[in-house]
Amino acid sequence: QVQLVESGGGLVQAGGSLRLSCAASGSSFRFHAVGWYRQAPGKQREFVAGITSGGTTNYADSVKGRFTISRDNAKNTVYLQMNSLKPEDTAVYYCNYIDYNLSWGQGTQVTVSS
Repeated sequence: QVQLVESGGGLVQAGGSLRLSCAASGSSFRFHAVGWYRQAPGKQREFVAGITSGGTTNYADSVKGRFTISRDNAKNTVYLQMNSLKPEDTAVYYCNYIDYNLSWGQGTQVTVSS
């Protein structure tokens, strides 16, 4: 069964940092592009960052320069390092394959206080 599980969220003060993890099951993880998305209450889910199977990255303008996406294929895991967090980063964060879309999981809550 192919599954992605998000973890690492929490409560942090503005200016702080968190590292999110997206752990995958399945043997084909290394062949897929993976993206991080977020959804705040009352808002649409939005793209945050993506990484291809070859390691090419892409970021939403709102997080560029603050967030870094990376992957460790040996661990079947994609990470999102979030620095200089702002209250507007508060959302539930989800990961998913970009090129093979699974149903959305539980996500992990990130709350940034003022």
